[in-house]
Amino acid sequence: MPEPGSDEFNQIVEGRDDLLVSDLAVTEVVSALSRRLRQGALTREVARLVQHAIVGGLDGGVYRRVELSRDVHRRAEHFLLSLTETLLRAADALHLALATSAQAASMASFDVRLGAAARAVGLAVYPA
Repeated sequence: MPEPGSDEFNQIVEGRDDLLVSDLAVTEVVSALSRRLRQGALTREVARLVQHAIVGGLDGGVYRRVELSRDVHRRAEHFLLSLTETLLRAADALHLALATSAQAASMASFDVRLGAAARAVGLAVYPA
């Protein structure tokens, strides 16, 4: 789906074998697809194809799956209570906790608040 920055993002991640993806991220992508579907910007068939491609890549090992666990939730709660300047939402804190729990060096996010929080905990953020 063409979005601002998506072509550049796709070029950067294409062919990489170190991408971490959570089922939470998949659900958020499907939520965005649903919004585009409601707006008439894509068909149900295209939305399902994209969803199946992402899940297929995750299940097929194209991406490394990171799981929400009790420890990830506790880490997210820590971020919510300690990064008070960033206005983190629960899902954003979970994304940040997933990345740091998996010892990621960087995070892709087009969300300004999540990007600021990621930088605050030492992650490089794309886009810069």
